[in-house]
Amino acid sequence: MNEEYIEIELEEEPIELCKLLKVLNLVEGGGQAKNLIAEGYVGVNHEICTIKRKKLYSGDILEFDGELFQLALSEDATPAERPAEQPQSEPNQAAPQPVSQPAKNKRKRTKKPKVDEKTGRRPISFG
Repeated sequence: MNEEYIEIELEEEPIELCKLLKVLNLVEGGGQAKNLIAEGYVGVNHEICTIKRKKLYSGDILEFDGELFQLALSEDATPAERPAEQPQSEPNQAAPQPVSQPAKNKRKRTKKPKVDEKTGRRPISFG
């Protein structure tokens, strides 16, 4: 498969995904960018990305509307250090949950009578 990239030079890195879409004029505004990302219309490094403020660095590939954009750092910019990728744990090996203790200051509610004994009507609650 022959993939042609449109090269984008970054003056500084990282840049957030939603901001990059705005800067490249691929969307009309930040709200539209966030909606498109959340709905899964944007790809980063050949995977669908739903993280609106995902930080992108030089070398990352942005996929949007059938076009591929490769990010590069301009010559006079200093590269930022990428954070180490955290391995995702398997759902079966979830960390043990701490034993929760009941809240001490929880307000106790008394059960209200369904019908008032004197009038035969239900009480009205305003709160």
